[in-house]
Amino acid sequence: MSEEIELEIGKRGEIYTTRKIRERAGLTPGGRVTVSIEQDRLILRPKPTALTLLDKPRIDAPPINPEELSKLRKEITEKLEKR
Repeated sequence: MSEEIELEIGKRGEIYTTRKIRERAGLTPGGRVTVSIEQDRLILRPKPTALTLLDKPRIDAPPINPEELSKLRKEITEKLEKR
């Protein structure tokens, strides 16, 4: 269900939210967000941190053997080095 709430915009463009909004959206002080603009809508999404990812339910996946894990780590490292 969508809810409309009016917020204030400061002199330098800051958008002031309420605690209720931050809690419902999962925004935390010092946290980061990703922003997208769709037509006239500004959409903020909290960027996950390692701690928030740990709180998510685990996906039931078959166990991975050490060789596969090593291969995946190597692939990820190579991708990160290319950035």
